[in-house]
Amino acid sequence: MPSVTHDDAPLLADLMPWSVAPPRLGRGWPTAADPASLKARWEALVTAAGPERETLFEPTRSRTLHTAVGQLPGRTGGTERLVRASGPCPEPVRVLAAPYDERWLIPDHRLIDAARPELWRVADERQVFVVETPELPAAPLLATSLLPLLRPGRVRPLYRRPGGAEPNLAPRLLAHLDHSPDPLDFLAWTLTAVRPDLTVPLPRDPDVWARGVASGRRALWLLRRDGERPKLPGGRRPYVRAPLPARPLTLLYDRAEETLHLDEGRISPVPPEAWDVETGAGVRVLEQWFTARTTESAGPGTLEAIRPAVWQQTWTSELLELITVLALLAEVHAQRRELTVTDQVTAGELRAAGVLPVPDSARRPASVLDHQEEGPEGQFALL
Repeated sequence: MPSVTHDDAPLLADLMPWSVAPPRLGRGWPTAADPASLKARWEALVTAAGPERETLFEPTRSRTLHTAVGQLPGRTGGTERLVRASGPCPEPVRVLAAPYDERWLIPDHRLIDAARPELWRVADERQVFVVETPELPAAPLLATSLLPLLRPGRVRPLYRRPGGAEPNLAPRLLAHLDHSPDPLDFLAWTLTAVRPDLTVPLPRDPDVWARGVASGRRALWLLRRDGERPKLPGGRRPYVRAPLPARPLTLLYDRAEETLHLDEGRISPVPPEAWDVETGAGVRVLEQWFTARTTESAGPGTLEAIRPAVWQQTWTSELLELITVLALLAEVHAQRRELTVTDQVTAGELRAAGVLPVPDSARRPASVLDHQEEGPEGQFALL
């Protein structure tokens, strides 16, 4: 277990004890920036036969055309072995594929080396997945309503059961803090206050708590994008100033003009705060997002090579919204740096009160199976 800081702030791993490793796909082609490409890839796979199907699938030790697995919880994909699979593609679902980057995934257990079914069982409209992102300079944690594929950090669901039931928090933690009974408020505070070492200072002062929660609630709204779409104030909203080309190849930023150039296409204003957000290792979020949609990352004859021939109109809308979200999050992060916690509830106090250590059961998934899940070859799983 990592050591705590000198002020004995508790670890996130103790405050939100149940965590899951992120899903591991094992192959790139089941994800894409548009759902139509995924359906075309699936069609190419199931119409191929023999060695060609095997080559297209890209088998690993965990998944081959003959691997027998059950359905993903809550999904309707087939369970016959892929060597015999036919029929339409399972309906693609939206996922968080990279920091701030939403893409699409074919939700089929047979295509994913390690799908983490326990995450799928608790994924619904109430769930919030907290993703450890220590490589991000401005945000050691991200929150999303979508299934996250980011690696390597752990994923901590806010709720242990569907429907927003049983918060994934140390038992009696909220009662001991006595600030708010709402788990979302605790998550909002955590997004505001968490440190790079993933410790979370907990304030005694209710005013400090309220300011941090307000900032964190705004970050949650921006990260989840599950309500009214975010907008920058008039005059700061990015617009397409020159039409984007059919197949843009380069992305450049003019800081003086606050303009994003996609070849001869232009978007402005783009605040420097949005352009400067990085995913780690000096890679900008906007550059990574653009590359994922325009760079041919696979050779001909592979499923991943099946992709749009031209820039999609939906990508323009997504890019404008991403610029807006990054700019507004930069303001939230600036407010976070101004928050100071001087009088803290320490990990030692939580241990003395019996809040910590948490029971071993709190670190394991809850039993949420209230129905039969289809196993391999259409057989129902034994519960």
